[in-house]
Amino acid sequence: MKKILKPILLTLLCVCVTAGSALSLGSCSLISAREISSMEINSLGELIVSYSDGSFQNLGAVAGAGDTTLNIDTGERDVSAATAKGLMSAVSVSCKFEKNVNYGYPGFGSGTTTKYSSAGAGVIYRLDKESGSAFIITNYHVVYDKSCNTSDKISDDISVYLYGAESESYAIPAEYVGGSLYYDIAVLRVEDSELLKRSAVCEVTVSDKEATVGETAIAVGNPESYGISASLGIVSVDSEHITMTAPDGVSEVTARVIRVDTAVNSGNSGGGLYNGEGELIGIVNAKIVDSSVENIGYAIPAPIVTGVADNVIDHCYEKDCKTVMRALLGVTLGSTSSGAAFDTEDGRLEIVETVTAVTVSKSGVAYGKIEVGDILKSATLNGETVEITRTHHIIDLMLTARTGDTLTVSLLRDGEAKTVAINITTDMLTAY
Repeated sequence: MKKILKPILLTLLCVCVTAGSALSLGSCSLISAREISSMEINSLGELIVSYSDGSFQNLGAVAGAGDTTLNIDTGERDVSAATAKGLMSAVSVSCKFEKNVNYGYPGFGSGTTTKYSSAGAGVIYRLDKESGSAFIITNYHVVYDKSCNTSDKISDDISVYLYGAESESYAIPAEYVGGSLYYDIAVLRVEDSELLKRSAVCEVTVSDKEATVGETAIAVGNPESYGISASLGIVSVDSEHITMTAPDGVSEVTARVIRVDTAVNSGNSGGGLYNGEGELIGIVNAKIVDSSVENIGYAIPAPIVTGVADNVIDHCYEKDCKTVMRALLGVTLGSTSSGAAFDTEDGRLEIVETVTAVTVSKSGVAYGKIEVGDILKSATLNGETVEITRTHHIIDLMLTARTGDTLTVSLLRDGEAKTVAINITTDMLTAY
């Protein structure tokens, strides 16, 4: 009778075997857990490792072993590997600020300058290990403080830290490239960092699929400034809109977000939200704080994150511009029907909408090309075609539009298929 031992999670199994001796754990050789399909102790007390490619290995006798099978818990292993992937593209972010504080009546008394800091997280978006340079994505509210002395209210003393190297001596200076209060995304730049050159970090892998309800949601951040860590949950709602006060404390913004039940806290802001493959599906930016609510957190979806980041890099890096420049069509979209559709091939349940033009501004570039009542089916920009099955699909796509591009929209008008082309001009660009 075989004895089943579970759960067993092995990321790396270190095995040292000496002829004629019992098996012991040491540091002589490494077996990658990713390749192991099963481990069995046979009737001779020998450990037999089987691999996913059909090969096997006899690692010798195990002291006191019977006829035993060890099960690798692939679910736990996959989560561990996905988390590790997220950690290797994660940074913690520290921002220092100064503000003037006056005591007594205005114009009288004394004043002083107070120094303070905020902490958050970020993800390495683009990385050049050879030059030690990187673009890092974080939240706008991590680097912004409405009360600080700088003219743009952005910290002028920003540092980032890599996972496993978070003491002050490992601080990597970073500069603000640009960002958006509306989208709550900021881009930082690191240059000529010896730590980056020597590190094992990697740039984040962005999922090419939208988040779906029920999939793994791993948050990697810097909660309460205790250091980079991870928490696990699932996607609760794949896309919804929330209204909240912007970092300036005055403006109200309505943002499209992913809702998760993953535990997030102060300091998780700007950190990545990853799926079960370790791919970025969002940037954590908010949570509900209420005594009657537990584990309702929000993340900015990856298509918005990358659209804003690329927009900022193109318009702001080594330029005077510091904001997102989004091309506007002058069309208001609405959903005339909506329902769920199950994809039997990959097991994903998705919401599908009929996306219709509700209003078309006479001053907009789409006037005369898109008409009220048109049903938008797909859009092509820079060689990328997006099927329009949600109202946000073309809105997100417009973040990637640049002056000189041509947007091609396929639509239905009174049941007849049509294709229209819209040239992107500088006049269409609006700061966000």
